Amino acid sequence: MKRFYKKAEAGAVEDGYSIFLDGRPIRTPAKAPLVLPNEAIASEIASEWDKQGEMVDPATMPVMRYAATAIDRVTPQRDAVIQEISAFGGTDLVCYRAAYPEHLIEKQARAWDPLLQWLEQTYSVTLKVTTGVGYIAQEDAALEALVAIIAQQDDLRLAAIHDLVSLTGSLVVALAIMQGQLDAEQAHEISELDEGHIIDEWGADDEQIKRRENNKISLEAAVKFLKLCDQ
Repeated sequence: MKRFYKKAEAGAVEDGYSIFLDGRPIRTPAKAPLVLPNEAIASEIASEWDKQGEMVDPATMPVMRYAATAIDRVTPQRDAVIQEISAFGGTDLVCYRAAYPEHLIEKQARAWDPLLQWLEQTYSVTLKVTTGVGYIAQEDAALEALVAIIAQQDDLRLAAIHDLVSLTGSLVVALAIMQGQLDAEQAHEISELDEGHIIDEWGADDEQIKRRENNKISLEAAVKFLKLCDQ
């Protein structure tokens, strides 16, 4: 849409903070009040609105998107979102290993074994590892513990965590990001390890390169939003 305002700024409202365009508070796409828990998120969203040119491009406003998603989509179906995120633990990327070649097996072990060890030490959750694409059922106790961890997160964090697990294919990686064990670049490399190996062996086409770049940008946005939630 065409830019219809001159100034965007963050400000206090009842129960939190919001963003004002020429003094008027904005709403989410579903017309709900955009009320945020801290000034850091509100200020970042105000900056996104302020940086728009003649046309407003939502694709350049990831913090706004996460906040609106939390209010419009996560809050009304919180339990379903928790289950959807937690389900990644049942088929987690880091639990499915290559049978060959040997150097890929070694790459996966170096990158993924420390994450599983960290998960066990931090949360007392042990996940089974298998070779190949055949499904391996995880213990009910482990899956229930993962659900409990995710259920402790607020709706704003859940919006970003949902993207983290979708982008990486791994709840373990998402948890490591949440606890500061991995940054966005490390998480991207770990989650793209298999494809990175293929590219190293056979090269990459333009579509692969663009997809990897887009995933990295999206991952960085999700990590940034989680950090804003903690301020």
